[in-house]
Amino acid sequence: MMPLAERMRPKRLSDYIGQKHLVGEGTVLRQMIESGNLSSFILWGPPGVGKTTLAHIIASELDRPFYTLSAVTSGVKDVRDVIDKAKRSNQLMRSGLFQSGQQLDEKTVQNQGNPILFIDEIHRFSKSQQDSLLGAVEDGTITLIGATTENPSFEVISPLLSRCAVYVLKPLGKADMLELMERALTEDKVLKTKNIKIAEQDSLFRYAGGDARKLLNIIDLVVSTAKPTKDGDEDILIINNKTVTDSLQQNPLAYDKDGEMHYDIISAFIKSIRGSDPDAAIYWLARMVAAGEDPKFIARRLVISASEDIGLANPNALLIANSAFDAVSKIGWPEGRIPLAMATVYLATSQKSNSAYLAIDSALSTVKETGNMPVPLHLRNAPTELMEELGYGENYKYAHDYPNHFVKQQFLPDGLTDYHFWHAQGSPAEKKMADWMKYLWGEDRSGKE
Repeated sequence: MMPLAERMRPKRLSDYIGQKHLVGEGTVLRQMIESGNLSSFILWGPPGVGKTTLAHIIASELDRPFYTLSAVTSGVKDVRDVIDKAKRSNQLMRSGLFQSGQQLDEKTVQNQGNPILFIDEIHRFSKSQQDSLLGAVEDGTITLIGATTENPSFEVISPLLSRCAVYVLKPLGKADMLELMERALTEDKVLKTKNIKIAEQDSLFRYAGGDARKLLNIIDLVVSTAKPTKDGDEDILIINNKTVTDSLQQNPLAYDKDGEMHYDIISAFIKSIRGSDPDAAIYWLARMVAAGEDPKFIARRLVISASEDIGLANPNALLIANSAFDAVSKIGWPEGRIPLAMATVYLATSQKSNSAYLAIDSALSTVKETGNMPVPLHLRNAPTELMEELGYGENYKYAHDYPNHFVKQQFLPDGLTDYHFWHAQGSPAEKKMADWMKYLWGEDRSGKE
C-alpha cells in the first residue's frame, strides 16, 4: 500500500499546510501564483517541509507543463533533453496563441504555459550541470524551481543564483503538526476506518522535528505495529509517548541519505565531536559510511566542526579536517573511511573553543546595528595624488618598524574603539594569545597612546 505521507500529499494550495510566510494571503509566492506571472526561484529548507509538494501544486494551479529532474540521477544530457522538450512546448503554445489571434507579448506567453522545470536537490548539481541551465532560465524557455536542503549561497553558482529568488521554508510548527495529524486521522482512507485516539503528542512531535513526512511515517508505523486495546466491545488504538517510542525502537527508521535520518545522524555525529566523545563520533561515522553517505558531505561537516567547535584551542584541527576533505575527494569509498576516521578522532579528542565563531557573530551583529562606518583616514589606501592630498594613509604606522612588530594605533572606526569581539576561552593556546595581546596593548585596546 502507498505510504501515508504519499497518500496525504496535498494537490491544491488550499490544502497545503505550513509556510504561511510564503503562501499565505498577500505573500510573494501567493501573488505570483494568483497573477500567473511566475519567475524562477529556489526553495531552501530542511526535509519534509513541503518543497517538492509546493512545486507540484504551483504547476497544477497554473496548468503549466511540468518537468522534474533529480540532481542525484540526472546529468547534463538530461537537462538539455528537458530544455529541448520545453522549447518544443513553447513553439506549440505560441502557434496555438497565434492561431487564436492572441497578442504574443512575453506576459501572455508566460501566463499561457511557460514550462516549469523542477530540480530536486539542486545543490548536488555540478557546475557544468548548473551552467547548462543558464541560457534557458535567462531567455524564459523554462521557469526553474529548485529545491535544496543546503545553503544555496554555497552550493549554487552565482550566475544561476542571480537569476533566481531564494525562498526559505521553515520546519512545521506545533499548530501545523496538529493540523496535519488531525487531517490524516479524519481524511485518510485507511486511518479514518480505524478507532485511533491520540492520548499524548510529545514523542510524536519530538521525533518528527518539524518534518511533515517524518510525522506521517511515524503515525503509519505506530498504526501498523501497536496493538489495539479493548474499550467495551470496541478495539481502540491509543497512541501515546510509550507506543511511539516502542514502535520506533522495534522498527528503527532506515537511514535515508536523501533526507529523513540523514540530518539526525549528522547532528549526532557533530554533537559527539563537540562533546569530546570519540567512541560515539566513530559510531555515527560508521552509520553514515555503512549507508553509503556522500563522503564529501561528511568531510564538509568536519571542516565546519574544526572551525566552529575546536577553533583556536587547536588550529591544527582545521588543517587535519581540510586534509581529510582533500583525501576523500581523491579516493572516495571505501578507503575514504580511514582519513575520515582519523579526522573524527582527532577533532573529538581536541580541546574545544568557539571563541572565533562567537567573535564573528558578535562583529556581524555590530555591523548590522551600526551600518557602514567610515574607515579611519590613516588606514585608507592612497593610490592617487588626490587621495594623498585628502589625507588618505597619513600618519599610518608600519608595525614592522617598531619593537615586537607592534605599535599602538586605532584600527576600528570612530565610535567602536572600545568594542571587543574576540574573548579568549580557557584552553592553553588561547590563554597564550590573550596574554600576548595584553602584553602588547595593556588594558586599552582603543589605539590611543
